[in-house]
Amino acid sequence: MSKKQSKYLMRMTMLVLLMPVWWGSALGGDHALALHGEPKYPPGFAHFEYVNPEAPKGGTLRLANVAAATFDSLHPFILRGTPAQGLGLMYDALTERSLDEAFTEYGLIAERIEVAADNSSVRYLLRTEAQFHDGEPITAADVRWTFETLRDDGHPQYRAYYRDVERVEVVSDHEVIFHFSTTQNAELPMIIGQMPVLPRHYWEDQDFTATTLTPPLGSGPYRLVEVNAGRRVVYERVEDYWAADLPVKRGRHNIDRISYDYYRDGTVALQALKAGEYHLRQENVARNWATAYDVPAVANGLLRLEEIEHNQPAGMQGFFFNTRRSIFSDPQVREALAYAFDYEWTNENLFHGAYTRTQSYFENSELAASELPDDDELALLEPFSDQLPPRVFTEVYQPPSTGGQGIRRNLRIAMQLLQQVGWEVRDGVLMHNETDEVMDFEILLVSPAFERVALPFQRNLERLGAKVSVRTVDPTQYQNRLDRFDFDMTVHVAPQSLSPGNEQRDFWGCEAADINGSRNVAGVCHPVIEELVERIVDAPDRESLVTRTRALDRVLQWHFYAVPNWHINQFRVAFWDRFGRPPVNPPYGFALDTWWVDPEKAARVDRR
Repeated sequence: MSKKQSKYLMRMTMLVLLMPVWWGSALGGDHALALHGEPKYPPGFAHFEYVNPEAPKGGTLRLANVAAATFDSLHPFILRGTPAQGLGLMYDALTERSLDEAFTEYGLIAERIEVAADNSSVRYLLRTEAQFHDGEPITAADVRWTFETLRDDGHPQYRAYYRDVERVEVVSDHEVIFHFSTTQNAELPMIIGQMPVLPRHYWEDQDFTATTLTPPLGSGPYRLVEVNAGRRVVYERVEDYWAADLPVKRGRHNIDRISYDYYRDGTVALQALKAGEYHLRQENVARNWATAYDVPAVANGLLRLEEIEHNQPAGMQGFFFNTRRSIFSDPQVREALAYAFDYEWTNENLFHGAYTRTQSYFENSELAASELPDDDELALLEPFSDQLPPRVFTEVYQPPSTGGQGIRRNLRIAMQLLQQVGWEVRDGVLMHNETDEVMDFEILLVSPAFERVALPFQRNLERLGAKVSVRTVDPTQYQNRLDRFDFDMTVHVAPQSLSPGNEQRDFWGCEAADINGSRNVAGVCHPVIEELVERIVDAPDRESLVTRTRALDRVLQWHFYAVPNWHINQFRVAFWDRFGRPPVNPPYGFALDTWWVDPEKAARVDRR
């Protein structure tokens, strides 16, 4: 070896030693990140298995929005305003999630993803071809600006979501590193990957904290081309979309125009579908599914009804208590009031027996605490035994059941529980015998369709002596009240994924309980729950994640933050037969973006 070669080798060795140690995700390679296990798709894969890579482009898809009967903003990243439906179509993120894996992300804007060996940082190397709709390139500076803006000026949930990110380093135009304040949060690189990247040059002259009805600049497969304030939005496929031929996008986003029409009444919206005013509807009302589609178009096959099974966790839908209210601060009071909800009667008489009772906050998944705790779970929970109800260790939680025998027995149990903690009926009114506080509260609803569920619950509560009102408000007022926690009880859904992590802080954390707009609707603030959430965030592998999540679920169950409702493991879809779609739907989502318009079918429907 020459002296010159020796000096070069020494210089390169020192350079390697001084550089941080990177791995291209030890869970599969730098093209993808899998939280646990290996990515299903290898480097260089052609497309997701659940798409048709040869799907034709063209046509229109008309959809309806009923749940939020209006919108007043095209800015989905802040707390203020009610954003329009479909805005996510306009934005690309660093990574793209597959729908046939529990939690795996593949590079989108990021061509390569490199996680430090000690999980102290993640490096994203951006694709040079990535660009916004105006042709400007997506750069590392845009990534850093987006992160800092969402954290500082965006919706409050971003602060909790990104709190373990210490700083962002722009290395070059196409290289950015996120440095973490902890090495224990294995999910954090994937959370950052989900972040939509916004154009700094567009927002520099805009007030990011203000609502707007001016279509913003994006980078995604669609752009917003028509806005009828509060009534309709229309998106158009970007023909020269920069990512159209990437493996994560091939065979998707096939329809040229997608519109959302807003309906203030669910019955009107249903009739509009049957009249062909729009094309597809996910039916969430069991009574409608059972009785409302007996029309000629269904009989002759033009309007199709399909039940598409899925494996998505159901989460928890229920009547959530606002435990910030003094009357709901005692878990035994919450347990007692749950006995007034007659699920069996509701399911049989209102839903034609279509649903299954929910008992877990992670329902329809292996994460649910549906059996007695095993040894690993006990080892996790026993150090907190003096802070937890004994039943956490000895019983499997089951929501109150009437067994179809009527509500009277359950109401007697409810009254016994209430009396044990100082509540009694005086002159027909349920009051606390020490504070004279009256059990007086409102059930806040956003959908008139839910009144038929809430009103029988109200009547049963009144038989206990409670003074209960049911109030339905418009979506904007509802969201404003929910954001301010200005309610007593409401129907709410706490959704879950197969890989819970940072978002649990926003659901159940003490900090989130005091932040307007957070998803901690119930106001949960309990030291053991706080600790279990952090254990979930820090879970090193799938086995420990399951154990820790079941422990959290069990503690949530036995603190009675919600009166559980019901769930179903199917998408019930009514649609006009104008579409083609792949033969298999992925297990973890309703992949409507893999459908396409079939011209022959569409012509047949249009001739009806």
